[in-house]
Amino acid sequence: MLYTVDKAVFDLNQDIICGILIGKNLKISHTTEDDEKRLRDAENKMRENFKVEQVRELSNVTRYRDIMRKANINPNKFPPSVEAMFKRILKGGKLPTINALVDLCNAVSIEQIISLGAHDLIDIRDDLEVRFSKEGDIFLPFGASEYEKVDEGEMVFASGNKVQTRKWIWRQSELGKTTVDSKDIFFQLVGFKGDEESTIYKAMDDIEKLIIERFEGECKKYIVDIDNNYIEF
Repeated sequence: MLYTVDKAVFDLNQDIICGILIGKNLKISHTTEDDEKRLRDAENKMRENFKVEQVRELSNVTRYRDIMRKANINPNKFPPSVEAMFKRILKGGKLPTINALVDLCNAVSIEQIISLGAHDLIDIRDDLEVRFSKEGDIFLPFGASEYEKVDEGEMVFASGNKVQTRKWIWRQSELGKTTVDSKDIFFQLVGFKGDEESTIYKAMDDIEKLIIERFEGECKKYIVDIDNNYIEF
């Protein structure tokens, strides 16, 4: 299977780095006390270090928003999912526990202030691509049973004609939802090169450690950037 970032995406920002991890044979469980503690500790640390009005000033969030504007996506109406998550935390909310994988991925995302998505490969049949949508693309909203049409020209993450994430890193599909029954997971992180504050490599190491130690699985890691815009796995 191929994962490709269309070269038109790098026209928006040449420093984009996509960190990809493939986790195989994971043993995902319900959330344990230790899992939830890591999530709550990450939330508390964020509250100690930032205020809600500072979220858009965070290095990665600022860059995500800039890229979305260049892609004709209004980040005020369709904010990066991590921005919405961070604001919820800083307004005093707590993220709900879902399962160990989702909760620990959220913890890493908060700790490293980075966009991180996990997709169950059981639902993915075709090659994966970050690109601009085309005629015939469809999206299954989270919790829905009917697909909706995606207009042409929207920046998306897709598998064939099925969109996995709309408006780049705004909202994931019901397809690929991770559960305690998931075994093989595709992880996609979005960071930037040339910036000491970019924490993509630390976040990738954190996810690799979780795959191997917490979920007793196997892991392969890849980097996709302007100089190497695809991988095969």
